[in-house]
Amino acid sequence: MTAPVPPDRTDLRILDALQDDIPLVPRPYAVIARRLGISEELVLERLHCLREAGIVRSISPTLEPQVAGLAASTLVALRVPDERIHEVAAIISSYPQVSHNFRRDHPYTLWFTLAGASAAELKGVRSEILLRTGIPDTDVLDLPTVRKLKIDVRFSFAHDDDQGGRDGPA
Repeated sequence: MTAPVPPDRTDLRILDALQDDIPLVPRPYAVIARRLGISEELVLERLHCLREAGIVRSISPTLEPQVAGLAASTLVALRVPDERIHEVAAIISSYPQVSHNFRRDHPYTLWFTLAGASAAELKGVRSEILLRTGIPDTDVLDLPTVRKLKIDVRFSFAHDDDQGGRDGPA
């Protein structure tokens, strides 16, 4: 088995571009390729290689929940016995209001996020999940969103040698 080849400068420029707006057009990678001064075929080929190398896991949108009609959200943590983690996680993941469902090395072992049109809807979904899983209310931590804090994290991959990267000289 050969070692993965590290990303080259073109790969890094593509990774930088993917963090910006991806146009909602039939061929978004053609637009990105034009921005970078390379071919669409090269963008697609390099993305395939980056996925195969495990560097890129997925390319997906970041949606604004309020714009989509989801005015309420909460982070829920459950105490779930180890032998039931997969069973309970499968039940939780069956709900369309669940966007994330993950295990943690913590007294509350299973965490998930709920988003819906109202706090009442979320309370109903949470109650149904507890009923279906048999998890008692005493083994639940419910952390509703009180205030939205949005941090736009971007990684600078391709540094322009003359400018010192996006953030200016070091």
